[in-house]
Amino acid sequence: MSLTYWCERAWLPEGVAGDVLVEIDGARITRVEQGPPGDAERLPGLTVPGLANAHSHAFHRALRGLTQEGKGDFWTWRERMYEVAARLDPGSYQRLATAVYAEMALAGVTCVGEFHYLHHDRDGRPYPGDDNAMGHALVRAARAAGLRIALLDTCYVSGGIGAPLAGPQLRFSDGDAERWAVRAERLQAAYDGQADVEIGAAIHSVRAVPPEQMQVVADFSHRHAAPLHMHVSEQRAENAACVERYAATPVQVLHERGALGPRSTAVHATHLTDVDIELLAQSGTYICMCPTTERDLADGIGPARTAADRGARITLGSDSHAVIDLFEEARAVELNERLASERRGHWRAADLLRAATAEGHTSLGFPDAGLLVPGAWADLVTLRLDSVRTAGAPDLEAVVYAATAADVHSVVSGGRRVVADGRHVLGDVGRLLAEAIAAVTGAPETVLETGTETATGTARGEWR
Repeated sequence: MSLTYWCERAWLPEGVAGDVLVEIDGARITRVEQGPPGDAERLPGLTVPGLANAHSHAFHRALRGLTQEGKGDFWTWRERMYEVAARLDPGSYQRLATAVYAEMALAGVTCVGEFHYLHHDRDGRPYPGDDNAMGHALVRAARAAGLRIALLDTCYVSGGIGAPLAGPQLRFSDGDAERWAVRAERLQAAYDGQADVEIGAAIHSVRAVPPEQMQVVADFSHRHAAPLHMHVSEQRAENAACVERYAATPVQVLHERGALGPRSTAVHATHLTDVDIELLAQSGTYICMCPTTERDLADGIGPARTAADRGARITLGSDSHAVIDLFEEARAVELNERLASERRGHWRAADLLRAATAEGHTSLGFPDAGLLVPGAWADLVTLRLDSVRTAGAPDLEAVVYAATAADVHSVVSGGRRVVADGRHVLGDVGRLLAEAIAAVTGAPETVLETGTETATGTARGEWR
């Protein structure tokens, strides 16, 4: 079915233009040109391509607000995360992920890279009859919420460098990389030829996959021309343990095992040496920055500008979902750099927005998305330019440095209108989140009165 939208203003490859007509046929854009609206559906404000959330752990969303009190670091946060991981099953995971992906859609995300390592039942054994039950649940969730998904099936073998698996980590592991590959091949075959799903691979980290098993995962990526993602140098302790054991940094270990390259993404890359940066850049590896998670966990500020200057391509992810707002992730790359360098003006607004759109989609295996051009996926995200945050500001600068997810009022994803007037087709996403999280965390639901309206939430006061 052919549809035409009239964008009051739109960000095109050549810059921002006014009065832009975008014609869609099915899931693709067929025509982009300037002209009067005619009978086209009007999209007031600024329309940009769909955003790509290049790094997500959907179940981490249940931790929002639960880990903020007191002191601690990544490692103490991880223990709380394990508690949530221990409680999920395919049904509860699908409900939670559907709500999380709907929250992403409300924020303008049209494609998610799900770094998926919660594979098996609570005792570590595969679910009877379907050892990819959890992966299928995530695909169904993305489709229900209106997102494409790159399901980055993650190899997870050890509980740390030289350490055995323990507790909920048993759910993450297939035993070794060879058995991981057998299961991953079945998952890939299940979605072969389905345009809205990309089955990729992931090496969880140098902590979780011994170097001698990394090549198996890299081979899967090469065989299927699929994305390969990996957590890299997120914490200094990870680097220190890696150097002590292997006499090499995590990036050097991954390089030696053939895991870097133009289909690969190093997630976080917070604590890099000069040699690390050069290896990532020269291999064409993407670097996915997740600033809101990195600051929430006190991990540090990664060298995004230095890496980009060397030739690395930058993408963005919301990771633990302490915040789901890629506009915040984008501006944080610049603002964090200002804090670290005590200077301003490291990134152009267009470059940051490109990291959230075209670069992110390409890193997830969708190179024909993230641009408003004929032939691309029909993803249109429209933001208000008259809110209290954006009123009176220049177009791209308003989006990158002032707009939030709350300013998104319309989302077309793959030709499907999933958000209209700021409301998702699934209805009250706040309620969906509250109910799904309460079921996982065991938090009692409460009813909160807000004037004449009643809102359902959890005992933590999360409601909308």
